[in-house]
Amino acid sequence: MHEPLVQIARDLEIRMEFGEAARAEVRAFGANSGIDAPGLEDLTALPFVTIDGPTSKDLDQAIFVKRSGSSYGVWYALADAAHFVPTSGALFEESLLRGASYYFPGFSVPMLPRELSEGLISLNPRVDRRALVFVCHLDERAAVERTRVVRGRIRSRAKLTFGGVQELYDDPKHSPLAAEPYAESLELLREVGEKRLALAEGADVVRYRRREIEVKLASPEASSGKGPAAEAGFVVLEAARLGVEAYNEQISVLVNREGGRLLSESRDPRLQPIYRVHPAPDPEKLEALRALTRGLAAVHRLEAPRFVLHEGESLNAFLRRLPSRDATGEGTSRITRAIERQAVLVNMRSGFSTEAARHFGVGAEVYARFSAPMREVVGIFLHKEMLELLRLEPHAEDAVDAALRERVVEAANRGRELQRRVNDQTNRLVLDQLLSPDLAQRERPARRGTVMGITASKLHVELDTPGLDVKVYVRDLGKQLGGVWLDLVHDGAALVRRDTKEPICAVGDDVDVRVVSKDKGQDRWVLAVSRRGPQGLSIA
Repeated sequence: MHEPLVQIARDLEIRMEFGEAARAEVRAFGANSGIDAPGLEDLTALPFVTIDGPTSKDLDQAIFVKRSGSSYGVWYALADAAHFVPTSGALFEESLLRGASYYFPGFSVPMLPRELSEGLISLNPRVDRRALVFVCHLDERAAVERTRVVRGRIRSRAKLTFGGVQELYDDPKHSPLAAEPYAESLELLREVGEKRLALAEGADVVRYRRREIEVKLASPEASSGKGPAAEAGFVVLEAARLGVEAYNEQISVLVNREGGRLLSESRDPRLQPIYRVHPAPDPEKLEALRALTRGLAAVHRLEAPRFVLHEGESLNAFLRRLPSRDATGEGTSRITRAIERQAVLVNMRSGFSTEAARHFGVGAEVYARFSAPMREVVGIFLHKEMLELLRLEPHAEDAVDAALRERVVEAANRGRELQRRVNDQTNRLVLDQLLSPDLAQRERPARRGTVMGITASKLHVELDTPGLDVKVYVRDLGKQLGGVWLDLVHDGAALVRRDTKEPICAVGDDVDVRVVSKDKGQDRWVLAVSRRGPQGLSIA
């Protein structure tokens, strides 16, 4: 493992080892997995497949889609983690201490031992596995008509990748998947996915056109000194999001909505459901965004009807009408990208709660996170609650279960925050790797980027290549200009010199970023920023 990344895990107190009691439970399940339990519905005849990233080993979900006249049937199988991790056992206690699995470039720290998460529980191909299966009947628009949930036995036919399935969609004549017995199911996944996306659009669910950035460790050849990235350690990759990923996500959202609905509609007082909630944007933040868009329209001389968020207008409607191309038609508009980034910041963070409430991000009245039972402790607990609802498992004692639910919510929310901190600290390592060589150069290279936001203390710039975010501090810019004060104007749209009102930069600007120095005392980079080309600003 990469030692600096391992140190991040240690500093964040992420548990990397499992106690002997948990190991003993794993060994017991290795001797008897319960795959032949008589209560399991036999679904092994259905051609399920898993669709994941190429390096995924913990396979939580498998899917099969069937047409029925003008309607559809969707079978979505989720790994039966609740069977292997009962809430009274040591494995569940270990899961509570972790909260979730954690992902670093090149490795992960699993919530469950790999013998389970990549073995007995994982929906690996060509072996029978236990699963909690959502069977959703959809109408011709792919709207839900009814859903039932069963505990079953499935056999995945193949471990597919997003890229491989997308190749089938793009060029079926040359795809090896076209001749497979599950090819029709994959085609129907696209059909249902497109219709579910249309339903989301009709419900005014916000869809962001964000860049997909992934940090990976450099290849072994590079790290051993045989390639151009020999001393790099990290590589930053960017790829367009594939259609199949959006379709797969829509089915996951569908199942989580249905699971939340079934739990919320139950009148059984013994159930202890947990919901994923996402409040709508705060009105004050929306007003600040509206003011910012007015400022941007003024300083960039933009058409106000197109670029300004109107009173009472939804975020989705506003973002849909922004231009996707710049004035030359060659690339995504930098101003549009910056506005979308600001719209993301307007959103409240989602979290887990014991109270049912709307999930603004997916447009659901109730939403419960069933779809990651091996990677989130809340998934294990929710599976248990669903099994109790279906009367497939006895109810736990009320007081004990209520106290446990509170611990699960706390652990799940803590896990989400920890992954954010992992990402932030990893990105700092990547940025150090990128910028450190510049210090040895007399002519510091310029890195092109876009100003995504400005506050009183810093500029947030997204580099074009690699697609990382950097912070440029306002006080550093003032010192570089001879010790002048800089002011934020037009409701945060632009930064100007206080003395002459000369514009320094504005949100959405095309800029160059250069390294000035490294402030080791505060462990931060001192950067300079300059606007590119004839970008006229109106700072009246």
